Amino acid sequence: MKKLILFTIVVITGLTAQAQKNIKLWYDKPAAQWVEALPLGNGRIGAMVFGSVEDELIQLNEGSLWSGGPMKKNVNPKAYQYLQPLREALYAEDFQKADELCRKMQGYFSESFLPMGDLVIHHDFGSDKSQNYYRDLKLDQAVSTTNFTVKGVKYSREIFISAPANIMIVKMKASKKGALTFDAKLSSVLTNSVSVLADDRLVLDGKAPARVDPSYYNKKNRQPIILEDTTGCNGMRFRMDLKASLKDGSVKTDANGIHVTNATEVILYFAAATSFNGFDKCPDSEGKNEKVITDSIIKNSTAQKYESLKKDHIADYQKYFNRVNLDLEEENTNKNTSVLPWDERLKAYTAGGKDPILEQTFYQYGRYLLISSSRLGGQPANLQGIWNKELRAPWSSNYTININTQMNYWPAEQTNLSEMHQPLLDWIGNLSQTGRTAASEYYHANGWVAHHNSDIWALSNAVGNKGDGSPTWANWYMGGNWLCQHLWEHYIFTGDKEFLRKTAYPVMKEAALFSFDWLQEKDGYLVTAPSSSPENEIHINGKNYGVTVASTMDMSICRDLFGNLIKASEILNIDEDFRKELEVKKAKLFPLKIGSKGQLLEWNKEFEEATPKQRHASQLFGLHPGAEISPITTPDFANACKKSLELRGDEGTGWSKAWKINFWARLFDGNHAYKMIRDILKYTNSSASGVTGGGTYPNFFDAHPPFQIDGNFGATAGMTEMLLQSQSGFIHLLPALPEAWKNGKVSGLRARNGFELDIKWSDGKLKSARIKSVNGENCILRSSFPFVIKGIKTSAVKDADGYTISFPTRKNDVYELIVK
Repeated sequence: MKKLILFTIVVITGLTAQAQKNIKLWYDKPAAQWVEALPLGNGRIGAMVFGSVEDELIQLNEGSLWSGGPMKKNVNPKAYQYLQPLREALYAEDFQKADELCRKMQGYFSESFLPMGDLVIHHDFGSDKSQNYYRDLKLDQAVSTTNFTVKGVKYSREIFISAPANIMIVKMKASKKGALTFDAKLSSVLTNSVSVLADDRLVLDGKAPARVDPSYYNKKNRQPIILEDTTGCNGMRFRMDLKASLKDGSVKTDANGIHVTNATEVILYFAAATSFNGFDKCPDSEGKNEKVITDSIIKNSTAQKYESLKKDHIADYQKYFNRVNLDLEEENTNKNTSVLPWDERLKAYTAGGKDPILEQTFYQYGRYLLISSSRLGGQPANLQGIWNKELRAPWSSNYTININTQMNYWPAEQTNLSEMHQPLLDWIGNLSQTGRTAASEYYHANGWVAHHNSDIWALSNAVGNKGDGSPTWANWYMGGNWLCQHLWEHYIFTGDKEFLRKTAYPVMKEAALFSFDWLQEKDGYLVTAPSSSPENEIHINGKNYGVTVASTMDMSICRDLFGNLIKASEILNIDEDFRKELEVKKAKLFPLKIGSKGQLLEWNKEFEEATPKQRHASQLFGLHPGAEISPITTPDFANACKKSLELRGDEGTGWSKAWKINFWARLFDGNHAYKMIRDILKYTNSSASGVTGGGTYPNFFDAHPPFQIDGNFGATAGMTEMLLQSQSGFIHLLPALPEAWKNGKVSGLRARNGFELDIKWSDGKLKSARIKSVNGENCILRSSFPFVIKGIKTSAVKDADGYTISFPTRKNDVYELIVK
């Protein structure tokens, strides 16, 4: 007989998250490789701190420093003439011809996110060795420290990057008066010149290349890097500005650096800026004055006390970070493991150790990285967030919008970081503008389109340099439609109708208008043709092809966009005729299909897969991040998704494993989701490369390999999905709790329709919860156990999978659920 579990809900006056304290990564040796260095950022400046004793290296980025300039028009004026022959080839299943025609409809490659330069701090300790070495990254403060002792003198460095002041601060201190002597040098792999502004101030002025080809594109007789644009448009300028402030000792500056002698405490102020002036402005001829910008930052920051700058920085950071706390119960962590440096701790975990503190820290690290790489007024987090050391970075460190950019922002709303979502939402607006040009020029279509790659210039054409890109990834047409989901999600989490009316709805509508023109009627259904399933291929007669008709992902994305637009139109009470057209077309979209093995088909027919273990699982979009498939509402399709995952396997890159955490959570299989957490948290050394075997580097960056930040963000989102889901119109508490997380609590998570939740569980069962109604919407709760709500006459409705109850709420009231 099942035990009846009662819930009591009472209104209380507040909901305050208890901040986790002393959350940090720490190490007992300096970083030897980039993926051992510790990341700092404020959404504009990114820094990788190595913590070296004699030659401290701080590798620097600025979020707007990219190669190139605005998207070019009329790049491929003949593209449209190939569209109808391409469709005819697909209908005849001449996939080879379809591939060839697709290549004729490509434009230029995206531009590249660039490294700005390095700050090297050199100490000459001679043959004396350091002792008592320690470095850390305090995730609860966004502060990095390095401490060591040489000849009995204790040296310390404290570094943070302030968002309010837009400056990086390096505070250096010696325990012995006058023992601090060093040289601070700026350098860059980009074209640059170094100048002295004062005895204590050094600047590096540089210029980005006019074009940088992707690292994977090396064509004979083609220069991969073009430094100058003869038209004066492409290639933005930038400045690095460094100033030293001393309490004692002396300082002098020349082209080789700032030289400090016999000081006790020194503060270095570092400012950075570019001439970037918008996605549609030439960064050289129409750019901002980067010199004026950094000069103002330096003057404003040096006018403040260090303590004030640090206090403001921590307060600003913690108002976001402290919103969510995850506690998986420290007593379950092996005490011998808890005293290890975090690279060794990760190795112990990989060997099978139990370490819930490591898991919850990894969760919060994802939130830390999002706050650090995506801030209001800045650029969206790219493939590497805001951290990159390569002139030709892997995949250009760009915006890859067939999964990776979207994954970056999955945790934004649900982990209470809605403000960090804004740079992406703003950028989508830019993309929709260039996307109108691409839709018109390439396809003679209305609305806007984006493909699989983009950049700071909001590039929207299919990449490939007019024929060199594989259509398997280059010619995919749903990037814009998928990104529109983020506009809707921001609304449905926040309830911001003004945003929905003025920003989201117009962009979503234009994407749908493109889809209206793009969809073709075939055999009674509306299909996408051409179509692909990123980045898999079909295998026919010994050959692989990427271009097909009506891939499952395409159709699910169209259903998602149309469905969200229908709801938005109803909420705003506008566009009734357009809404009816959406409803008609949505009903005619090619449906989901189940294959002979019980799997969800990836294409319109049951083709043989070229890569059965493909890292992408694009056909499962409807399960996650979409909401059309659920074990509760569509059990047959949910089972088909499960079969597809079993066939694809748990192997994959880091971000692929992160996506699978989300998939298994949506299937309510917490134990399998947890297995994927353990898989992604496998120690990976810095020499790992390739596209399989993803894991985690010593600094807890996700290993594709190489580094891609989407795996960090996707894992944080997946862990959240295990504890709370709300995509199906109700709040599902602990839908995929694994056996490994027997006891715990989480606070500050957000649910759709404007709710904020704290949840506690014990012995694998829900213990209590508190819900704040942010907007006063009706609340629908779901649990696996029967429950009642004291004071509310409505009874829980039972179905085969659990119990649901619906009750009205008042704005800002907090409701407490107590299990009895």
